[in-house]
Amino acid sequence: MKEDQRPLQQRNKSPTSKLFTRSAAYGILVLLSYTLGYLSHTSPPQQQQLQPPSPVFQLADSPSQLDNFRVTAPCANSPLPPHLVFPTILDRVFNGSSPYSNFPPPYLSSFLKQRRIKGWGSYGAVFKHLIKRVKPQVIIEVGTFLGASALHMVNVTRELRLQTQILCLDDFRGWPGFRDRFKDIKMINGDVLLFQQFMQNVIYFNATGSVLPVPFSTASGLEKLCEWGITADLIEIDAGHDFISAWGDINRAYRILRPGGVIFGHDYFTKADNRGVRRAVNLFAQMNNLKIQIDGQHWVLDTSLAKHN
Repeated sequence: MKEDQRPLQQRNKSPTSKLFTRSAAYGILVLLSYTLGYLSHTSPPQQQQLQPPSPVFQLADSPSQLDNFRVTAPCANSPLPPHLVFPTILDRVFNGSSPYSNFPPPYLSSFLKQRRIKGWGSYGAVFKHLIKRVKPQVIIEVGTFLGASALHMVNVTRELRLQTQILCLDDFRGWPGFRDRFKDIKMINGDVLLFQQFMQNVIYFNATGSVLPVPFSTASGLEKLCEWGITADLIEIDAGHDFISAWGDINRAYRILRPGGVIFGHDYFTKADNRGVRRAVNLFAQMNNLKIQIDGQHWVLDTSLAKHN
């Protein structure tokens, strides 16, 4: 038999490899045909293409879009008179008795300081400015911590001879890691004693007749106050510093603000969450035709000065 003179590479090709080569060529041909058909096809109709979101400043012209930003939890049909605010809180939150009664219990006494006050921007001139102007019968503070601002407002109302009730809405849990800075706030079985120290502070300053805690999260607490018909003449917002928290607190608080009342808050210049508080305040003011006033470190929205289109 004559020796095969083909190159070694050609001699090694099997029938299987030939089949594979034909299959690959066929696949490439089909792919090219599909690609050419796709490119020659007309572009999809315009309405099927995704549109970019509308800028924030355009929202005011679109009521249907604004509805997505509003809080719609149900509220009472009519507000309670101011003299029923404290009795309502005592009944619905504390089973009809004062939380200050027989406080502190013996087992807690050794864990609490006689007084432990700490706040941020709690003694600014804005408090006296607004209390003197509004003469509030009810103040709601959203975010209390150890009660520095609330107790300062008690002193201001006493100085002005006002009969003012102050509700302090806070879950009194602090924030993750806060005890790194406040190691003297004790903990028992995982329960930080922030609420108990706040109550001790109120007792020390003889303010139990003026200040009542509402120990819940700001969102759930504000919704319940609205449901119970509790409103305020002056509301301070000083809880979460991120946009979402501040936005929720401002919107829910605004629903329980009496007509002509003032809502104000701290941290307008705080950098947290890309100035989250400022962004929330600015958007809310724009959506509700309110003018933002600045008093020291605080922002102020006076509904009696609302702009009318």
